[in-house]
Amino acid sequence: MRKTGIERHILNSPLQSLYPHNRKVSFIGGEGIVRSSSFEGGTWKYLVEMPLAPVMPKFGRIGAETIVLLDEVELAAIGN
Repeated sequence: MRKTGIERHILNSPLQSLYPHNRKVSFIGGEGIVRSSSFEGGTWKYLVEMPLAPVMPKFGRIGAETIVLLDEVELAAIGN
């Protein structure tokens, strides 16, 4: 059976995350590196750290602004 993104999400085991820590991933709005994951409410949730932009915005930036919480279906792996 060929799996689609939705089936992968539904059939994924709570014991087996699709994206391991330090895996580079992309999502709508950017890309980043998986820093942690947990299985909650029947889906894997990932904390993804986005790289800082080369040019700092005028208002400055604090590290926590670069981390987003995403569901597994919102991510795609980059590279190998």
